[in-house]
Amino acid sequence: MNKIVVIITICVIFAVLAVAGLFLLQKKVTVPVEKKMSEKVHVPIKSQSVIDYNKLEQDKEIQKLTKELKIKYGVEKSVDIIVKSDESLKIGDSIVPMQEILDKIRIKSGDIVEKDIEGVILQDDKIRAFGIYVVKPEDNIWNIHFKFLKDYFDHKGIALASLADEPDKKGFSSGIGKILKFSEKIVTIYNIKERKIAVDLNLIYPLSKVVIYNMDRIFAFLDRIDYNNANRIQFDGETLWIDIDQ
Repeated sequence: MNKIVVIITICVIFAVLAVAGLFLLQKKVTVPVEKKMSEKVHVPIKSQSVIDYNKLEQDKEIQKLTKELKIKYGVEKSVDIIVKSDESLKIGDSIVPMQEILDKIRIKSGDIVEKDIEGVILQDDKIRAFGIYVVKPEDNIWNIHFKFLKDYFDHKGIALASLADEPDKKGFSSGIGKILKFSEKIVTIYNIKERKIAVDLNLIYPLSKVVIYNMDRIFAFLDRIDYNNANRIQFDGETLWIDIDQ
């Protein structure tokens, strides 16, 4: 009888231990799995440098960098700051990545903007520089472009007369005037407060609109112009060319 009791007791103990072991095993396996499934995967994103226009007058480092870039491109008087395509621009309280602006410019011009499978726009790997002019209340687009063009030619050692953009005595546009008209097609006015491309400079508020010059594109265009033949330049609203028959 005692043997039977001992055997039953041992069986009960083993059964309890088996149940307890199974419970602990399930807990050990399922808890990490549930935790793992609920965890979010955080992919580190490279932070962009922010070029702060607001600090231009106080920050010596920004002043030094801006001056060096202006000298490099020969636009010391006609742009306020130069920003690269992998940087962000801050004006007032608004911070906008240059890549966001460039994507909107490409879409407006009809270019295809590539996206990955999650809908994220793929960035161009080439780093480009952009001259930024912050529009003032008294500005007009013609004078802004003429100032830029004058700055460019000054850097080339060519002095443009202050009236070089004015029509001739017969009312025809000068060669410089035609260049200015064409340049309106290859620069962008951007409303940084509303984060959209603007069509004109009217109804502006302080620190709201900027003129953006693609430095590579604008200089590739200007470097092909022979100022000595400026009076032979023709422009039909879309294309600029030199009339060799004149």
